[in-house]
This record gives sequence, C-alpha cells and structure tokens, in this order.
Amino acid sequence: MPNPGAKVTDAIDRISPTHRPKNQRVVMRQTWERLLFLHWQVEADLLQKMLPPELTLDVFDGKAYVGLVPFSMRNVRPVWSPSVPGLSHFPEINVRTYVHHKGSDPGVWFFSLDAENPVAVFLARALFKLPYFQARFSLRLEGDAVDYSSERRGTGAKAVCRVRYAPSGPPLPATPGTLEYFLAERYLLYSYDGANLYRGQVHHTPYPLQSVAVELTENTLVSAAGISLSPEMETHPLLAHYAAGVSVEVFPLVRVFP
Repeated sequence: MPNPGAKVTDAIDRISPTHRPKNQRVVMRQTWERLLFLHWQVEADLLQKMLPPELTLDVFDGKAYVGLVPFSMRNVRPVWSPSVPGLSHFPEINVRTYVHHKGSDPGVWFFSLDAENPVAVFLARALFKLPYFQARFSLRLEGDAVDYSSERRGTGAKAVCRVRYAPSGPPLPATPGTLEYFLAERYLLYSYDGANLYRGQVHHTPYPLQSVAVELTENTLVSAAGISLSPEMETHPLLAHYAAGVSVEVFPLVRVFP
C-alpha cells in the first residue's frame, strides 16, 4: 500500500505548470464539481506501450498509475458566451495516466473521456483531439453523497461505471512532492492525431482534496481502455480522493511535435 503523504523529489518541474500562463488568451471557462479521483497501480511497461512515442510515462517513486475520474461539468462555455441551458451542464468521466514530454511539462494522457452531451463530445474531438465518447449517465445527490453511473453508447466493448461516494474528511490542498500532488495537480494535457502531438493547459486553484467513502460496484471503463485489471481490482481502487470543485480557465491547444 503506498504512503500518500510521503514526499519524493525528482528533476521534473511540477510547480510551473500550476501557474496561470502569461500572454495566452483564455478560450473557455467551466466549473468541475464533485470530483472523485480513483487510482490503481499498473505495470509501467504496459502503459508506456500505449502512449505516443514522443511521450514518456510519468512515475512516482518508480510506480505508474491509471486513474478513473467521474465528476460534473458545469457552466461550460466559450469565453465570449454565457452558459447555455441543456449544453453547458453535464456529467463526465475519464480514464487517464500521467506523462511528460522530454523530461518536462508533466501532464495527463487520456485513454477515454465519456460525456452525456453529444455537442460537447463532437467539439472536444474536433477542437482538442481528445478521445471522447457519448455515454448515458445517471447522477443522484443525497446530501454530500453522489450516486453516479455511466454507460458508453454505440461501442462493442462494455464500458460502465457505477459508484457511490461522499467526502469524509476536511478539505486540504495537496503538498508538492506527495503522491496526492502527483496524481491530482495536473494542469497540462496531451492529445495525438496520429501524426501531431498537442498540449493543452488549464488553470484553477489547487484542488481542495478530501478523504472519501467509496462504494464502486461496477467498473469496466479501465478494461475497455485496454488496461487489464482483475475483477477484484476493478472495484477496489488503491487510492481515492474527493474534491468539491474548482472554477477552470481553458487555454488554446498548441502543437509540440513535430
């Protein structure tokens, strides 16, 4: 079992990406709410083979992780537009791991992102080159608890998540150098269109992380991404964190290779 509070240092600058970028325009604003961060330790060689050749798997104390993150998107809009009822609010869930580019710019690599809004799926695929899928969601709130389920549409592989979660401790930002910081405080993302590698950036305040009570009853999203977990592991993550929410600025996608 990892020690989340233990600190590890390496040569990668993990602080600069958390700063708001200068001389870049904001293209979108959105709010991320009721985030659940679930993580499993996975063989590093397996994950590295699934990445574009220009990216290197990012590891913590020599260990690699895959994450499953369900949450709610709110007030998603271009910077010049107000929120639009029926389009700007929807659930989302992603399967991810962590990467860097030539020893710098640590970020997120998404294996999949599922969303209920077909317009958002189309635009994210077109504008941000991300592997979005349309899914059917159910989200029910009972006090602080969230009953969350998703089921991907229109694909042969079963891709389902059913989970109930609620915060169970005080909110605290992650400390740089800790595993929590490594997993949660990611402000860069990478995408790939088969020839070109792109990097995007977001900015928000640090996540108010909390301990969380989790009941994960079904999870085939990770295996649908091609990452094999045993049936028992699928519903028993190694690590779990919760964040109530952050307001997010989104900056333009830039090509980093070739």
